[in-house]
Amino acid sequence: MESNSTKIAKIATKMAICNRNEEDELKRFYNEQGIKVTAANMGGNINSSISKILESALVAAKRNGLIREEHLHEGAVIGATRDAIIQISTRANGLNVGGKIGIARGGEHISVCIFLSIGLLHLDEVVIGIGHRSLPV
Repeated sequence: MESNSTKIAKIATKMAICNRNEEDELKRFYNEQGIKVTAANMGGNINSSISKILESALVAAKRNGLIREEHLHEGAVIGATRDAIIQISTRANGLNVGGKIGIARGGEHISVCIFLSIGLLHLDEVVIGIGHRSLPV
């Protein structure tokens, strides 16, 4: 049987890899199941974009009602986002990236997934990172 943390991590990943039309459909679908989701586009040089990635994840989570505006909730989103950044940073170090941040919250579980395409000459590399935290409901 799948744990709730695994389920929420998979949903965050779906949000990070979907296109805009799918994003709206997934929001409706998961909302009916009591799971809140959101996504935000991102891009630029990874080294100079880290603070923007953190800010984008936090703003998206607040705007879409995944978290409350309080220290514990904000810290959970920042921590999960930092974990995801750490996982992608060595592959993307110094390079331009473009992609999406997907966030899902179900009960006490919140996951942040970052899916990126890394521009390297005429080749495109892809990388994915994910972080998870538990929050009181």
